[in-house]
Amino acid sequence: MSLHDIAARGLHLLDPEDAHGLTIAGLEAGLGPRVRSQPDPILATSLAGLALPGPIGLAAGFDKNAQAPDAMLAAGFGFVECGTVTPLPQAGNPRPRLFRLTPDRAVINRMGFNNQGLEAFAGRLARRPRTGVVGANIGANKDSADRIGDYVIGLTRLWGLADYFTVNISSPNTPGLRALQTRDALEELLGRLAEARRPLAGPAPVFLKVAPDLEDGEVETILSVSAAHGLSGIIVSNTTIARPASLSSPQASETGGLSGAPLMTPSTQVLARFHAANSLGLVLIGAGGIASGADAYAKIRAGAAAVQLYSALVYEGPGLATRIARDLAARLRADGFASISAAVGAA
Repeated sequence: MSLHDIAARGLHLLDPEDAHGLTIAGLEAGLGPRVRSQPDPILATSLAGLALPGPIGLAAGFDKNAQAPDAMLAAGFGFVECGTVTPLPQAGNPRPRLFRLTPDRAVINRMGFNNQGLEAFAGRLARRPRTGVVGANIGANKDSADRIGDYVIGLTRLWGLADYFTVNISSPNTPGLRALQTRDALEELLGRLAEARRPLAGPAPVFLKVAPDLEDGEVETILSVSAAHGLSGIIVSNTTIARPASLSSPQASETGGLSGAPLMTPSTQVLARFHAANSLGLVLIGAGGIASGADAYAKIRAGAAAVQLYSALVYEGPGLATRIARDLAARLRADGFASISAAVGAA
C-alpha cells in the first residue's frame, strides 16, 4: 500500500465531504500519485473512436469542477470524466449529504449537482494541456425553467474543450430528473442535442448515463432512441435508490443514491440486459461497484467496452486504478484474450 493510499484512509477521520475537498485540493497542489511505468499494451483500447491507454476510467462525481483531471490521469486512469456541471453554479442539497457505509463498502450521496457552474468548468478545461482523454458530464440546474435547454447550453459551451460528453439524466438527487429517461422526454432531449451538434466543428462522442432502476422495456427504448439520435453509447449505471437487505451500516436508511460494492451485481445485471438488446452497435461503459480487477473483468465480459469507478477510491485509495489494471491484464492473458475488445461480452 502506498503512502497516498494510507493518507486516503486517514481522511476517514474527517467528515466525508470535508475529506473529499481536501483530496481535491491536494491533487490540485500536485500531491497525488504518479504512475511512472508504461501502461500494459494489452489494455490499450478504443472507446467510440477515442484511443485509451487502458479501460479503467474515473466516473463523474469525483471531480465536479474539472480541478484535477490531469492528476487522476497521472494516477493511472485511462480516462477521466469531470462533472456533473450545470450552466449556473448551485450549492446543491443541505449538508450532511455524503455518507460512508463502511461495513458495506458503500456510499450514499444526495449532493444535488453542487458545482461552480459552466464558466469555471470551461475555463479550467481550456487551460489544461490536451493530453489524455477527459470527458464532461453535463446536467440541468434544479430550478431551471428549461432543463433540456440546460443540456444544450452545456454541450455547446464545452464543445472542443472536452473529448466526450455524458448526458446525466439518472441522478436521483435532482427531483424529476429521471423522468427524462421516458421515451417522449428522451426523444425531445436527444433530438434537441442532435440539432445543437450539427453546426459544431469536429466529432466528439456523446454518451447517455442511465439509472440501474429500470423497468421492463426501458432498456430497449433507451437503446433505440439513443441510436436514432446519433449517440455513441450508454453508461450503465448511475447510483441506485434501492436499499438491499444486506446493508448493515446505520447510515443505510439515508436518502440519496447508493453506490459502491452493493451496486456491483445489480448494475452488472442491467449492463448485461443492455448488451443482449444492443443490436444497434452502441458502445457500453460499465459503472457501479467496481473495486477490483475481477469486478472490472466481470463488467467487460458482460458487455462493457470500458469501465468507470469512484466510490471504491474512498476505501482503497488512489492507487486502486493501477492495481485493477495490473490484475485485469493478468486475467485477460490467463483466459487467452489478446485485447480488451476480444473479451467484451464474452460472458
